Amino acid sequence: MIKNNYKVACMFFGAIISLVSCTGVTNPVGSAVEAEIIPEDIVEMREDQITLAGIQMGSVEMRSVSNDLKVNGVVTVAPQNQATVCMPLGGFVKSTTFLPGNAVSKGQPLAVIENQDFVDIQQNYLEAKNRLVFAEAEYKRHTDLYKNDVYSEMNVQQVTVDYKNLKALVKSLEQKLKLIGINPELLTEDNISNTVNLTAPIKGYLKSVNINIGKYVSPTDILFEIVNSDKLFLELTLFEKDAEKVAEGQKIRFFVNNSDEVHEAVITQTGKVISDDKTFMIYASVVGACNNILPGMYVNALIEETDLKVTALPSDAVVSFDDKDYIFVYEKEKEEAGRPFTEYRIIEVKKGISNLGYTGVTLPEGFDLTGTKVVIKGAYSLLSAKKNAGEMAC
Repeated sequence: MIKNNYKVACMFFGAIISLVSCTGVTNPVGSAVEAEIIPEDIVEMREDQITLAGIQMGSVEMRSVSNDLKVNGVVTVAPQNQATVCMPLGGFVKSTTFLPGNAVSKGQPLAVIENQDFVDIQQNYLEAKNRLVFAEAEYKRHTDLYKNDVYSEMNVQQVTVDYKNLKALVKSLEQKLKLIGINPELLTEDNISNTVNLTAPIKGYLKSVNINIGKYVSPTDILFEIVNSDKLFLELTLFEKDAEKVAEGQKIRFFVNNSDEVHEAVITQTGKVISDDKTFMIYASVVGACNNILPGMYVNALIEETDLKVTALPSDAVVSFDDKDYIFVYEKEKEEAGRPFTEYRIIEVKKGISNLGYTGVTLPEGFDLTGTKVVIKGAYSLLSAKKNAGEMAC
């Protein structure tokens, strides 16, 4: 690419060379003309040549020129922001009104499940609870009588065991009721039901709905999948060789579905284990609301490796020739045979990272950052003039 640019510049500069002819005046025989010796690192141009080449001046800037690391990954959510909904004791689906994509809130009924076992659990709980009232009273009474030496220790121990066993039974039945979605505190003999509401454990939208009315579902069947996309993450795959280039807090720019819209994220965690294919995972939190992004989408991401300020110039200011990089700086104004010229000095530099139209450069020691004017446009024209200096001598 550099050689092609150089050839184009040479062709373009052919027009300039045609303007760089000598005065055309024939010197008398015997007259001596002293030829000017131009230093190797100097290029001179007339005002019309400068205009034709489109030369513009600028200065070295201190800019953040980041090197972007290109990676791929997917959009995901944290485990606490996604839920799989099952019916712990199974049953038949009596009713449901939801479709995939519907928004749900935490605790909202998703479906009504019917099962005769629900009735048995409620009945057993109420019976055990009523027996516990009597057993607790007996326990207290026998304890008091034992203190007054009326009952034997054996009788008290038997009553105590019966009371504690019944208490444990009531507690276990309470947990079963909570497991199927029935509040034990609200259950009475008058509201026993063979149906329960299957509710949403989190808010979000329904990723999948796997039931229909009349279907029997077992405890292992996944009935609904809920995803809360309020807080999205990126799960990105990097190669082992790039492990030292990323760290928590680095910024990421990413694109979804080859869209031109730029989204931002920040690395929150880096992988600690290298997989068999010599890759590792990093996780980044998406910044702000992104309405068009959903979990599972494929993303292309750019990780900014560094944000340090470096000496930089517009990329057009840096030219390359024979595997070396150069810039041109303003040297001085002068006049030859009544014609004004401008001199530019070529300086070798070391090119660094290029990003967003700017290139980092390492300048020679002693370079005056504030007082030196640099050619930021038309540098390739000056390079062509430098290589054709023999044809330009006047």
